[in-house]
Amino acid sequence: MPEPPHGPGQGPAHGLPPDPHTAVAPTGGPALDLASSEAQTLEGGQPPGGPGPEARVGSLWSDAWRDLRRNPVFIISALIILFLIVIAIWPSLIASGSPYKANLAKAQEGAEPGHPFGYDVQGRDLYTRVVYGARASIVVGVCATAGAALLGSLLGGLAGFFGGWGDAVLSRVADIFFGIPIVLGGLVFLSVITSGSVWPVVGFIVLLGWPQISRIARGSVVTAKQNDYVQAARALGASNGRLLLRHIAPNAVAPVIVVATIALGTYISLEATLSYLGVGLKPPTVSWGIDISAASTHIRNAPHMLLWPAGALSITVLAFIMLGDAVRDALDPKLR
Repeated sequence: MPEPPHGPGQGPAHGLPPDPHTAVAPTGGPALDLASSEAQTLEGGQPPGGPGPEARVGSLWSDAWRDLRRNPVFIISALIILFLIVIAIWPSLIASGSPYKANLAKAQEGAEPGHPFGYDVQGRDLYTRVVYGARASIVVGVCATAGAALLGSLLGGLAGFFGGWGDAVLSRVADIFFGIPIVLGGLVFLSVITSGSVWPVVGFIVLLGWPQISRIARGSVVTAKQNDYVQAARALGASNGRLLLRHIAPNAVAPVIVVATIALGTYISLEATLSYLGVGLKPPTVSWGIDISAASTHIRNAPHMLLWPAGALSITVLAFIMLGDAVRDALDPKLR
C-alpha cells in the first residue's frame, strides 16, 4: 500500500519525528546540514568565516614569541642586552672601584692583577670605566628611542589616519629633517650647549630621529585602515578613537617596534660619535665615546686604551641590531 504524502515540516509516513539536525530545503534545493555548521562553530570557538582582528593580532604576537624563543640569535642578543641593562643600573656589582680615581704613576700601563683592562692616559682603571660607561650609552639609547618612537608614532599615525592637508604638511616637514646630515646637525646643535649631560644629546636624537618612525607608522596605519574589519567597525558607528586604539594600532605597531629596536643600536653609536667629536657627552660623565676620543692619540703605544671601550661599544650596538633583526623576522609573516 503506498505511503501517504507528507509536507516538508512533517515526518515520514511511519510517524517518526523529523531529524532536528537536518533542515529540508524548499522544493528543488539542497538540504542544509546544520549539524556540521554548528560543529564548526563550537569546535573552533568562532564562526566558520575565520577569526576577527583581535584573534589575528593575538595569533601574530603568540607566533612571534614562539619563533623568538627558538631563535638563538634572539636569545644571545637578549642575554647581552639584559646584562648591559643590569650593569648600567648597578655597575658596582662587577666593578668595585671608582671610574674617577686616577694614579698618574700607572698611566697607559697594561693589564695587571685586579686591573684586567689596564689603565688610561690619566692612570684610571679602564675596566671600571668601561663598566660605568654602559650607563650613559644605555640611557641615551633607550630614552632617545622611546622619545622618537612615541613622537613619530603619534604624528605619523594621526597623519596616516586622517590624511588631508595635515598629512601633506607632516610629509614635507619630515623631508626637511631627512635632508639634514645627522652628524653635521649634531655639531651645529650641540656645540652651543655647554651642558655635558645625556639630556641634550637625547633631545637632539629625538629631534632628528622621529621622521623615520613617523614615515613607518604612517604607512602601517594607511595599510591597516583599509582592511575589511576596520571598514565594518566604521559602518557600525565606531568612533575614530576606537578605530585607532582597538583596530588599527594593534595591527600597525609591529613595523614600528622593529625599526625602533634597530634604531636603538644606531642611536648608541651616534652618541659615541658625537662624544668622540667633543660635542656630545663631556667629562666628568663617563662615556665610551669620551674614552675612545682620549685614546685615539695613543693607539700606537697603548692600544688597549682604545680597544676595550671600542669593543664594548661594538658589542652593544651589534646586540641591539641582532635583536632588531630577530624581531623583524618573527613579526613579518612574509619571512615565515
